[in-house]
Amino acid sequence: MTGMTRKRLFQGFICLHILNQANNEPFFGSWLIEELSEIGYKLSPGTVYPILHSMEQEGLIVHHFENVDGKARKYYSITNEGRAELRQAHSYMLELTDSIAQDLTDASATG
Repeated sequence: MTGMTRKRLFQGFICLHILNQANNEPFFGSWLIEELSEIGYKLSPGTVYPILHSMEQEGLIVHHFENVDGKARKYYSITNEGRAELRQAHSYMLELTDSIAQDLTDASATG
């Protein structure tokens, strides 16, 4: 797998994590970075914020500001379009994991 292919796949997984989190509850960027690091993604703000911006431009998430300790904090939430994309991705993932499991089972039976 080339570095570019790995990067695209990695970014796709990050987008799914973001949609899933936004579907659960609104979040802010630095919290997301910490949350993703706890599951093994070591991402800088220079990586995460452009992804959030891109997802917002695509209409998958939106932001709003909340006052936290006298400072405006940007929170991201999922849109209806983002929710539909998350459902579709879930369907694709189920199909893919079923196919992989079947292929592994077939390979074990013949090998």
